[in-house]
Amino acid sequence: MTADISTALGDDGILVATMDSAGRPMNILNEAMAAPLAEIVGRLETDPAIKGLILTSAKKDFLAGADVDRLWAISSTQEAFDESMQLKAFIRRLELCGKPVVAAIHGMCLGGGLEIAMGCHWRIVVDDGKARLGLPEVKLGLLPGGGGTVRMPRLVGMQQALQWMAEGTEVRAAEALASGLVNQLVASKDEALQQARAWCLANSKPKQPWDAPKFRYPGGDSRTPAAAQLFSVAPSMASAKSYGNYPAVTHIMSSVFEGGVVGFDAALVIESRYFAACAISPESRNLIGTLWYQLAAIKKGQSRPAGFAAAKVAKLGVLGAGMMGAGIAYAAAKAGIEVVLLDSTQEAAERGLAYSQSLLDKAVKKGRSTPEARQALLARIMPTTDYALLAGCELVIEAVFEDRAVKAEVTQKAEDVIGADAVLASNTSTLPISGLARASARPAHFIGLHFFSPVDKMPLVEIIVGAQTSDETLARGVDFVQQIGKTPIVVNDSRGFYTSRVFATYVMEGLAMLKEGVHPRSIEQAGLQAGMPMPPLALQDEVSLSLALHVADQTRKDLIEEGRTYTAHPGESVLRQMCALGRIGKKAGQGFYDYGEDGKSLWAGLAEHYPLAARQPGQPELIDRLMFVQANEAARCLEEGVLRSVADANIGSIFGWGFAPFQGGALQFINALGLPRFVERSEQLAAAYGDRFKPAQLLRLNAEQGASFSD
Repeated sequence: MTADISTALGDDGILVATMDSAGRPMNILNEAMAAPLAEIVGRLETDPAIKGLILTSAKKDFLAGADVDRLWAISSTQEAFDESMQLKAFIRRLELCGKPVVAAIHGMCLGGGLEIAMGCHWRIVVDDGKARLGLPEVKLGLLPGGGGTVRMPRLVGMQQALQWMAEGTEVRAAEALASGLVNQLVASKDEALQQARAWCLANSKPKQPWDAPKFRYPGGDSRTPAAAQLFSVAPSMASAKSYGNYPAVTHIMSSVFEGGVVGFDAALVIESRYFAACAISPESRNLIGTLWYQLAAIKKGQSRPAGFAAAKVAKLGVLGAGMMGAGIAYAAAKAGIEVVLLDSTQEAAERGLAYSQSLLDKAVKKGRSTPEARQALLARIMPTTDYALLAGCELVIEAVFEDRAVKAEVTQKAEDVIGADAVLASNTSTLPISGLARASARPAHFIGLHFFSPVDKMPLVEIIVGAQTSDETLARGVDFVQQIGKTPIVVNDSRGFYTSRVFATYVMEGLAMLKEGVHPRSIEQAGLQAGMPMPPLALQDEVSLSLALHVADQTRKDLIEEGRTYTAHPGESVLRQMCALGRIGKKAGQGFYDYGEDGKSLWAGLAEHYPLAARQPGQPELIDRLMFVQANEAARCLEEGVLRSVADANIGSIFGWGFAPFQGGALQFINALGLPRFVERSEQLAAAYGDRFKPAQLLRLNAEQGASFSD
């Protein structure tokens, strides 16, 4: 029919339409796909030879969703409303055509893809472990615009639909069947087509449940007591989690509730109005710009040097089997890489292997893995104390304690064994790579690979290029990070690099506030209201006060040795005092919080050591301090050449330490506010709280020139 959809009419009158977006790895609901789909519906409505339709895919996935480029181009609420209603009109014609329509689904069926599938009369899913169904629009600050908030609650019930849509959940095949989202599971694509054909022939005049006169919501509509209870609690729960920073969540709830007190077609119109409100919201523009376009550019290798053949690691060495080393070993083994996990004692190395065992045991218990897969992965990790076993490793990553002498020792021992072209990487989070490379006999093959804890969950790896790191080594580093399914950002060498350096400004600002006499609960609340995943004092407890103090002392020592001036942060004295009191963080059971079996609570002794000031600042002031100090430091990193791109800055800030995602990243936060306004507010904060808030010179220049941050 077209390059994007082919059709084949069988002798039985069943039309099979196979989606295959030209030049794309996945099917996308764009104009090239929508136009032939609309034409197919027209044939269904008018051609008596066609008895039914099966919609399937030639690619590994069914349909990924709407064309984000088209969404990005929308400039008004009216345009967004019209686009949404146009998609709905097509799907509505599909389900009212009077002939059976079946979606034969395999792989990913998300967003607009699932909305079309829900508009089919029967949904069959290939249950091969790869199927994922969902409406993840909320992750881009949107809500489903093709009837998702109308059909899903009518299929699975309001409560389940709200949870899945508000969280952007990708549902597995068995759960989709149990919930009523799909109708049938099969073992293969061929069986899916056979069963779809049989269903069409057995159901010549199908009708959607909601078009039947006696239709009732599973669990009741918005007028039932159960719904009244649900909607009396859900908004407050959502607010407690998002602090109003994600309006799409509220709009999803409103669309479901209002759609549950009116007829089906009126509910579709209501959804389009809420979709339009989301489509042009600042939150959606921030999220799409960063988590779609900039993330895609990074994944396509924008920071990888050209001219080098793609490389894969078959055997990896990991020096240090603590939590970080064990996590790296697990991530690599999961990607099919043989791993030598080395520590100073066999017992320590075995503990590192046990970490992977514990993760896999949980996966098997939850049905996400099998005992056979668990055993195969564990067999790829060799715990040892013998450096000779590193022979043949294309890459060795040291993940030992943050001490130069210890790192130098293991580097030299590894280099005595590994091949001349092997790469040696450090997982250091703060120590400059160029300095660590001095212990290497071949600094061109030395690089930083900074993982984040816990490695199995955190998606980012910060790649640090030392003064002598070669482009080929960088290319191999990028390839490895992508090989294990992580997202790489590339930065130049500097103390603290990018992520650790800017992350520290957030927690240290919280400590400075405490020293000034700001109520600790206000500090913590400001962090959460700003959109950060954890408040500053609790986060400092997590990463350890003693470690933060060690880094500060090491920095002081290094700068003095270099003949440079060291200026202590106002929060540093809080670190020293708390450590002197033995309150070094969560690992010791006491820091800014007390930790017990019942959870945690702020330490009552804070009031004694840090008395409350007579005047307490408002929350907006505290939020500004926490956000501006991070964004300004990110701008300094760009100004100093530590950052190589705006995309690395934004993605690194969100994936690395959780900078409020709805802001689109640290530099996008400045863009969205406007550089002149950011500079003005920074000057006000600097006058009130110190030079750390003075805007970077790059910000002043860009503000004067009317420029913004873009790659």
